[in-house]
Amino acid sequence: MINANKYWKVVCRYGHVGKRKEITVSRYLETDNKCNLMDVLKIVAEMPGIKKRQTMMSSIVKAEPISKEQYTHGKEEEKQNFYLQRLRTYRQNGKNPMQNRAYP
Repeated sequence: MINANKYWKVVCRYGHVGKRKEITVSRYLETDNKCNLMDVLKIVAEMPGIKKRQTMMSSIVKAEPISKEQYTHGKEEEKQNFYLQRLRTYRQNGKNPMQNRAYP
């Protein structure tokens, strides 16, 4: 039987942690079997908090296909990631993490 889904590990660059600074976070994606790396890059480029630069390639450090078991384990790791917890909290409450920041 052919698996209907593909699983990906994508190490993303997130912003809003200081001027010209970033944090890298591994994200785990499930896509349909027809998705390729370029499709995954487009998905990641639209995720909230992802560092936006000139090209969508600069939003990631690494992307690779993984097994379903690795995906399941990775999703559990995501739940423990402090940065992602904070990002989700802001989004759920309708807040913008940059809203109260003062700029010179």
